[in-house]
Amino acid sequence: MTGYVVFGHGSRVESANQAVRDIAGRMAASQQYVVEAAFLELGQPDLAGATARLLSRGATRIVVIPYFLTLGTHLQRDLPRLVQDVARQNGNIEMQVTSPLDGHPALLEALLDRASQAEACAKKTE
Repeated sequence: MTGYVVFGHGSRVESANQAVRDIAGRMAASQQYVVEAAFLELGQPDLAGATARLLSRGATRIVVIPYFLTLGTHLQRDLPRLVQDVARQNGNIEMQVTSPLDGHPALLEALLDRASQAEACAKKTE
């Protein structure tokens, strides 16, 4: 079974961390995936903790989905190192990292939706 980790940066603002946990829960509910949220810093669980949870639920392979808009230093340097360390700590379990959200066609739809909402609010105040 494949387990999925929605991997966010983490924030001192707990509601931001909870938003990542919430989207991971919605992902799990919508497709019946086995999903955990994890954070690079400032949030719990970290990648090792989320991986342990997935392994305890029967996962034999882990796919990490970065909940980041663009490829930056954390995704180029930090996440590969973390994945390598966590895989090694768990008997070299197979771990894969997907691309960040940048470039996904749904992002354009999200931006257009936000623009439409802004236009509707502006018309209400005219």
